[in-house]
Amino acid sequence: MDADERCTDLAGDEGVPGYVRLVSGFMFPQQDGERSWIKERLVETDSTSHSYVYKMEASNMGLDGSVNSLKLTDYGDGSTFVNWSFEIDPLEGATEDRIVDYLGFLYKSCINRIQGAIEAAKQKEF
Repeated sequence: MDADERCTDLAGDEGVPGYVRLVSGFMFPQQDGERSWIKERLVETDSTSHSYVYKMEASNMGLDGSVNSLKLTDYGDGSTFVNWSFEIDPLEGATEDRIVDYLGFLYKSCINRIQGAIEAAKQKEF
């Protein structure tokens, strides 16, 4: 995340179902000039299959109630397939373009963090 983005722990332990976080920033300017924000709850995680599911509980982006699933698959040749899907029932007034832009930005940021974590883990091996 860049310097204007924040991820704040609200409840529970990171990586454990029930964990709640607040993600905020200026990814998508609000009409009032305030930060965009979304409160997410970790629904399930499985380290064996490298997957997790988050539910977006509240936001000022129109994404309330959507469910996001992520699963990583190692291709064994130094590459990883990222399967990221979401189920969404947007709030009234939320446009499809805005939702796709937000999720694209969010996913790209998260994938970059995953790549950074993998690279850091490789450095520790040597």
